[in-house]
Amino acid sequence: MSLPPLPIDQALPALHDALAAGPYAVLVAPPGAGKTTRVPLALLEAPWRADSRIIVLEPRRLAARAAATQMARLLGEDVGATVGYRVRMDSRVGPRTRIEVVTEGVFTRMLVDDPELTGIAAVLFDEFHERSLDGDLGLALTLDAAALRPDLRVLVMSATVDGAAVARLLNDAPVIESLGRTFPVTTEYREPDPLARLEDAVATAVLAALREHEGSALVFLPGQGEIARTAERLAERLPPHISLAPLYGQLTPAEQDRAIQPAPPGQRKIVLATSIAETSLTIEGIRIVVDSGFRRVPVYEPATGLSTLQTRRVSRAGADQRRGRAGRTAPGHCIRLWNEGQNAALQPFDTPEILAADLAGFALDLAAWGVADPSQLPFLDPPPAPAWSEAVALLQSLDALDAAGRLTAAGKALARLPLHPRLAHMVVEGAADGDAQTAAELAVLLAERGLGGDGIDLAHRLDRFRLDRSPRARDARALATRWAKAAGGSAADNTEPQLVGHHLARAFPDRVAQSAGARGRFRLANGRQASMEATEALAAVPFLVVTDLTGAAATARIRAAAALERAELETLFADKITTETSLSFDEASASIRARRTRRLGALRLADEPVPVDDPEAAAALLAEAAARRGVDALPWSREQKAWRARANYLHATLGDDWPDLSAEALADSTATWLAPALYGLTKLSEITGEQLRTALDLLLPFARRQEIEALLPSHFTAPTGNAVPIDYTAEGGPAIEIRAQELFGLTRHPTIANGRIRLVLVLLSPAHRPIQTTRDLPGFWAGSWRDVAKELKGRYPRHPWPDDPAGARPTARAKPRGT
Repeated sequence: MSLPPLPIDQALPALHDALAAGPYAVLVAPPGAGKTTRVPLALLEAPWRADSRIIVLEPRRLAARAAATQMARLLGEDVGATVGYRVRMDSRVGPRTRIEVVTEGVFTRMLVDDPELTGIAAVLFDEFHERSLDGDLGLALTLDAAALRPDLRVLVMSATVDGAAVARLLNDAPVIESLGRTFPVTTEYREPDPLARLEDAVATAVLAALREHEGSALVFLPGQGEIARTAERLAERLPPHISLAPLYGQLTPAEQDRAIQPAPPGQRKIVLATSIAETSLTIEGIRIVVDSGFRRVPVYEPATGLSTLQTRRVSRAGADQRRGRAGRTAPGHCIRLWNEGQNAALQPFDTPEILAADLAGFALDLAAWGVADPSQLPFLDPPPAPAWSEAVALLQSLDALDAAGRLTAAGKALARLPLHPRLAHMVVEGAADGDAQTAAELAVLLAERGLGGDGIDLAHRLDRFRLDRSPRARDARALATRWAKAAGGSAADNTEPQLVGHHLARAFPDRVAQSAGARGRFRLANGRQASMEATEALAAVPFLVVTDLTGAAATARIRAAAALERAELETLFADKITTETSLSFDEASASIRARRTRRLGALRLADEPVPVDDPEAAAALLAEAAARRGVDALPWSREQKAWRARANYLHATLGDDWPDLSAEALADSTATWLAPALYGLTKLSEITGEQLRTALDLLLPFARRQEIEALLPSHFTAPTGNAVPIDYTAEGGPAIEIRAQELFGLTRHPTIANGRIRLVLVLLSPAHRPIQTTRDLPGFWAGSWRDVAKELKGRYPRHPWPDDPAGARPTARAKPRGT
């Protein structure tokens, strides 16, 4: 066959030689070289192909259909003859098809169903630089399958990938490099006003480019919303010969095809596209590229188990891919809406999806392949351990994997469906309920964006989807029917269809949400918070199932959800709802309160006061509260305070062999001494000296008290026979207050602790006023007594004031009158 020349042609002889000599090769060809359509056609003539098929993998359905269509056109045939394609919801292959262009996800299903790839001669991984999760998985499984098929050829084709690294993965396969694009592309950096909206900056740049340059324009924007708003700004400012065409994944195939068709003669076109148009597409007539510099990517958060769409800066490699779109068919011009200095700061390559994606489907596919540990397979980047652990945990919660990570019978049922495990579980469980069709239709809505509209309420979307008579909706409903049948559903289903929330809760048990008070604010079972506009009808329901979120954790917005009835929640999660009774100390009433709480994850389903039924825990809390309020504030008796004081004095003077009964020390150990004594109490006001006596018995057992009594008696027995209490808390040491006359006749100073400690004597007058403090009674008698006695004798004449008190008789009485 005679084909127009392309830059890739010069690399084809080396590629033929490499695949004739061995099973693996790497082809590095910049954008515009023609590798996507030229290489598969060239390999049709390879002797090793015999009559087997060549599989060409594309990351996106649009690219797969476009590549197949272009190759069929070059052969002068219809799609489905020599060249066909397989994508989800669409297939064009026939008995004569020898080149099949398939999306990477479809290829993974083909591999799992037929690990030997029967009838397939070669697998070509196109645009491998995109590093999609399905692409990485497909290559790893293909290389593993090649052990059974040494004749299988594997070719990795890319524009910007590290060819050497891929070659090492392919047993040091040869790397063939091709020339780049045919036509030059000039680059203009135009930094927008930082206060301007993105859509305004893009519209201004597009209008300027159309005035200054020839041809149609391809404009890269982050997502569908930005495309719609940019289209609004341009629509009223364009002349009739310039048309607008959106291009994103949620459009129907026919709408996407219209976007990539060339403009009619004399007309120009502005294609407003997401990153779907970065690779594998040649849109005739495109001479201008306007790049906003942003793309929207799913980012998985293992901590919450959620993937959210986030707007990120494009990488340098991605920007180069976009720039190359302007030079596919003629010299072109690229406008970048950032400054040239910022270009160097861009990330060199897009983050491989395996490092940032939800790995649940990936883990299920590996388990279906018989692999429980991803390190057993060849990956350019191994999956991150946290995301892998979260994926395995999710699959185990869905009963798809056993404790060892092996596929269960339920897991095999999920693996048969080309769906995320959450959605597959929903469809399989729906079949068990006799409502597989509803579950499958919901799976289609969640897997195919745009069906049924873009409203938040999935129940309303489902109703609209069922009434939609467009070809895309009809194909989607047919696909849902196939999924329902594959899950075991039958035509007799749907006699009593379940509510939408019932099905979705099975797929997203961690995203069941409860109203968080303010209208439109919700808390998810996984602990995250999210919100929707208060004007939404769903904003007022008590329970939701959330399927899609966007934004960071603190500002997450609900994009899709359905109401969930309380009764449904109770039925579905009966085995996961926990009931616990918690105790707390109520400061206002100074008492222990008990509350019984029912929870589903982070959701509080019920919270009510109940009687305290755990006296031991209540006593511990009451003891802690007493410590906070101060141990000395407890109703200690005088005797109990005295025991504590004597023990503290021994601790301070003789060391740690004696317990520290200070308020500070006791506050730190209420659980061991006070709590046992408070068993059965719930209020601080119920604590009496009786409980403290019990507590003190724990602190100072009887034997210890006898030791204390021997060393530190509670009273000093005066020569008169009076028992005088000893104050062990006095600043100068153990002290007694006693009238001087009661000590007459003592020639030695009173002591305790077997004579080792002198008491501090606070000597009192007959009127019980201090007259002297001494630690040396004999010295006082022999010294200052005379002066003291002389001064007091006139004031208290009825009391004895002997010159020799050490030799006088002690007395507690005054002299009789007249003596």
